Amino acid sequence: MARRYDTNDATDRATGLREAASAVRRGELVVLPTDTVYGIGADAFTSEAVSDLLEAKGRGRNMPTPVLIGSPNTLHGLVTDFSEMAWELVDAFWPGALTLVARHQPSLQWDLGDTRGTVAVRMPLHPVAIELLTEVGPMAVSSANLTGHPAPEDCDAAQGMLGDSVSVYLDGGPTPGIVPSSIVDVTGKVPVLLRAGALTAEELRKVVPDLEVAN
Repeated sequence: MARRYDTNDATDRATGLREAASAVRRGELVVLPTDTVYGIGADAFTSEAVSDLLEAKGRGRNMPTPVLIGSPNTLHGLVTDFSEMAWELVDAFWPGALTLVARHQPSLQWDLGDTRGTVAVRMPLHPVAIELLTEVGPMAVSSANLTGHPAPEDCDAAQGMLGDSVSVYLDGGPTPGIVPSSIVDVTGKVPVLLRAGALTAEELRKVVPDLEVAN
């Protein structure tokens, strides 16, 4: 039976974050608020949990799960060949609605789907998400919806779709924004905007003028 906690209530928030962290460590799924939409998350290094996440969403391995982190410093252990321009994007827009696709460290023991050696990573601008990520480390997190359905702006919508496939729901009220993060590929010499979301190409080019836009 799924448990739900109101993170706008101090007591419920403390209990909910503790229960969510325990669930993640047990390889279970949790729903958490972010600065864009609600996310469904699991321990990034527990392959079975990530597989359960994809199954709960009805999503194939051909759409690998992004990873959320609680601090830019975590990147040092996750990615390789991270360019100076990539760090400039981190400095300018994290925490926030920018997802970076980078090459992950070959030594990492994880299975996020068919990533072809890359990982899509983001640090969200939401205190509940950051507190949980700081406690448990990198999490595989995707929007908390069934594939093909709208991404949820509140916990009710997420729970209505995912039900008891999730152990703990952290209810932070309506999310601050419904526009998804912008996605920039930093695996090459020049950053490439793969998806324009909360950040436009013009905003990104103020930091990295050479940014290209994918066709």
